[in-house]
Amino acid sequence: MTGSRVPHARTAQALQARQQKTEAGLDRVKDVLEEMIKRRSPITVAAVARASDVSRTFLYEHPAARMMVREAMSRAAGRRAQSRQADQEELEASWRERALNAEAALKAANTEILAQREQIAELLGQIRDLRSEWTQEDIARIVTDNGALRRQVRDLSTENKSLASKLSAARQNLRFTDKRLAELEAQVVEQSEVI
Repeated sequence: MTGSRVPHARTAQALQARQQKTEAGLDRVKDVLEEMIKRRSPITVAAVARASDVSRTFLYEHPAARMMVREAMSRAAGRRAQSRQADQEELEASWRERALNAEAALKAANTEILAQREQIAELLGQIRDLRSEWTQEDIARIVTDNGALRRQVRDLSTENKSLASKLSAARQNLRFTDKRLAELEAQVVEQSEVI
């Protein structure tokens, strides 16, 4: 009877030692995962196994370890996606604001150009209609004003072209950003499927 108790006691001790070793491994895995999430390190089964000094098999065989690794990967992927989305939204807002500013400046320049052209047309009409009634000084003043207005129109036209090119560049940057965002989202989906 004593002989049968000794193997049973040894078996119980071996099982208890194995259970303690498993629990210690799970605790190390948990600590490593928390640290990796804190440092925003990439979480992979191989990296977790190396850092927590357990085998990959340990991580795959123990449901608790498997679940901890999966949850940590999901949390990390969620944080990365939120971070990328926040960065993308900030970039888009910046380009959108620039595009809106360029559009507003372009509209203001177009309005000013139209107003200047109307004034020039009105002055030219007055010159033609009243040329006989005006003195040489009036005509010289109107011609000078007309020249100044034409210069303003030229300057505003140049500014209009510059603003139009800036608006076009801002729109191209926004399209590039949208395309890049789509590529990054596709990569995230592919990586999620691989994991």
